[in-house]
Amino acid sequence: MEFIAVICLLVFIIFVLVALAVMQIRMAGIKIKDFMGFIQANEMLDKLHRFSRRYKIMSPQEQIIFLAEAEKVFDAYDKIPSIVWEDEYRKYSEVLQAYQNIRMTRWSENQNKK
Repeated sequence: MEFIAVICLLVFIIFVLVALAVMQIRMAGIKIKDFMGFIQANEMLDKLHRFSRRYKIMSPQEQIIFLAEAEKVFDAYDKIPSIVWEDEYRKYSEVLQAYQNIRMTRWSENQNKK
């Protein structure tokens, strides 16, 4: 009987903690869907950060994939206040720099072909 009471108490505490987290996210003016997208984008940012270090040796297909994924990450980060992700700013700026370099390289190659 005590075991069931302890489990019920733990479930109630978990429910209250989740409700408080959701309430704080909403009070910050962030939609829950945007926040979940931000969490997924944060994981992708780590992968893109590793790729951004070697953007000069990427194949054209890898560059296109990198650009598409980076745009998704930038979109997710734009929906969240910067105070939330200021710890990831260095990675974000390095991915952004690689993104800009790839875009400029591809643009100049297209201009030279014309």
